[in-house]
Amino acid sequence: MEFKSIPHPSPTAADARDAALVDPGFGKLFSDHMVVIDYVEGQGWHNATVGPREALSLDPAASVLHYAQEIFEGMKAYRQEDGGVALFRPEENARRFNDSADRMAMPRIPEELFIEAVRQLVAVDRDWFPSVDGGALYLRPFMFASEAFLGVRPAKEYKFIVIASPAGNYFKSGVPAVKIWVAKDYVRAAKGGTGAAKTGGNYAASLVPQAEAIEKGCDQVVFLDAIERKWIEELGGMNLFFVMEDGTVITPPLTGTILPGITRNSLIQLLREEGLTVREELYSIDQWKADAESGKLLETMACGTAAVVTPVGHVTGNDVDFTIGSGGPGQLTSKLREKLVGIQRGSMDDTHDWVMRL
Repeated sequence: MEFKSIPHPSPTAADARDAALVDPGFGKLFSDHMVVIDYVEGQGWHNATVGPREALSLDPAASVLHYAQEIFEGMKAYRQEDGGVALFRPEENARRFNDSADRMAMPRIPEELFIEAVRQLVAVDRDWFPSVDGGALYLRPFMFASEAFLGVRPAKEYKFIVIASPAGNYFKSGVPAVKIWVAKDYVRAAKGGTGAAKTGGNYAASLVPQAEAIEKGCDQVVFLDAIERKWIEELGGMNLFFVMEDGTVITPPLTGTILPGITRNSLIQLLREEGLTVREELYSIDQWKADAESGKLLETMACGTAAVVTPVGHVTGNDVDFTIGSGGPGQLTSKLREKLVGIQRGSMDDTHDWVMRL
């Protein structure tokens, strides 16, 4: 599909852009452009444009506002050591995006079109890479139902859009390990629901317990299963790994209630290359506490596109409170973070062909 380029009438001045990129934070600063592709039932995907990032015009009856047909992805473009730019496993983002579309009764977008849309935006906004250490260009492809109607059925018109946000560190606390709050009164998803889809409603469900976590002095909230309220599932936006003293690593299984993370999948492969046994199995909050207190559990890692690999140092809740190891970064967590970041940024060999140069 050919992309039409629309000139930006007033792009951000270079000095203003560079000043903002010194400390971009996460998710607050946005680049000048966006990609938009339209979909109409019977016509398919068409009208692909790369143009100025601007406000959207929506009818008040747009289906997304009433029935929440909306999905998104989170991915990053990385500046390479040689000055080039690369994406990390973008085909997996495209695949997961379409899995989310299937669950939300939305049209699939060809994987090559998804990736090309991302390429187009990175190409036009490549000057927006932040100068902060560890910075990257966070990319947000998303799709929503734009047809104006009231009635419970899948929409017939959609928009696919990609925007970019220069990003620094995900966590604001600055501590070497994060503190987690256990949500006992709220659940994120149940079997048969939309937990495995990357859709906004899942994140909306996490906002109240996340606010509770922040109020308690924590960085993130961990959710338990919806039935027994004992099995660990995931954080508000990250998967978890538990590193045991016997050389095994446990991570909750993909049973349809948690997001199949691309960083999660990558870490499983890297862990096995380290000679460790990775078990995808249920792990309870009580066992987490017991293993941490006995010393059987050495480290807990949270992982995701935004936070990469982050150590969990302390877990607390209304009826639980314990520290993992010394409460700081563990040796394996630090090693895996360094290796994954090295692959993403081109300083380590990409033996899996995960990196796509742009």
